[in-house]
Amino acid sequence: MTNLRMGLIGLGSMGRHHARVIRETDELELVAVADPAGDKFGVAGGLPVLPDVESLIAAGIDAATVAVPTINHEDVALKLAAAGVHTMVEKPIAHSAEAGRRVADAFDDAGLVGAVGYVERCNPALLELRRRMAEGALGEIYQISTSRQGPFPGRISDVGVVKDLATHDIDLTAWLAQSHYESVSAHVTHRSGRAHEDMVVAVGRLANGIIVNHQVNWLSPRKERQTVVTGERGAFIADTASGDLSFFANGTVPTEWDTIAAFRGVTEGDAIRYAIAKREPLKVEYEHFRDAILGRTSHYVTMSEGTHTLEVVEAVLESARSLQLSNFA
Repeated sequence: MTNLRMGLIGLGSMGRHHARVIRETDELELVAVADPAGDKFGVAGGLPVLPDVESLIAAGIDAATVAVPTINHEDVALKLAAAGVHTMVEKPIAHSAEAGRRVADAFDDAGLVGAVGYVERCNPALLELRRRMAEGALGEIYQISTSRQGPFPGRISDVGVVKDLATHDIDLTAWLAQSHYESVSAHVTHRSGRAHEDMVVAVGRLANGIIVNHQVNWLSPRKERQTVVTGERGAFIADTASGDLSFFANGTVPTEWDTIAAFRGVTEGDAIRYAIAKREPLKVEYEHFRDAILGRTSHYVTMSEGTHTLEVVEAVLESARSLQLSNFA
């Protein structure tokens, strides 16, 4: 079988990983790369570094990855759709939900695979968590809580922490719960002297009644990537930095110490950390994209899903601008 001819536009800090994984994925062949700023990480190999998306298309590609700055996603993606090229756009799908809808519609109208690169969905801990949730391991789900914190990344200049990091948590939460967001409110701060926000706390409710909260920032010296799902039978904790998944069960052993029992809604049961296979999430993501193009069963993130996530992101930012707390002074 002939390999899919892949093009990559954007050779920055994310593009270099895309180039490596495309080369490592069966049935994909990296045949063209482009970046108007050149190839500072030296990932092109023997390929010429093309100046723009038009040159990339002219190389005769079947599919492409877009890893340019967010503000350029719409323009590049629309040109790829018009040329009949299956495309995966790094998250978020575009700089605005309106632009995201235009991109999604263009790929739908052309009958092309349009994917969004929410690589956290391919994290081994979250894949196993979703499988166990679907099997009913928690019973009814009450809450999904995420925490994504760490130092400021020098690679980011065009968006704030909400569009760069919180977008991951919004996407994975809706995916885990299999439900869209119904409402959301948030607060942000600007502590680092940049134009964009660097910290956000958001709470919301999904259409199926699950409540959610997200704590995300670029201001912590401690790096944390954690998703907690709490339900009637206990709680799962997924550490997506390490790929570990743990389960804390509600116990069945009665507590005889009255002082402690008075403060417990449930009792403490067994705690388990699962042994799971840990594959690189980006490799799994490319296999999903490839399989979708080849007509196989696939679990890629659609552009429609990517647009919904961006709608929630915009609602978070709008809430942060408009939400006024009651004055209790």
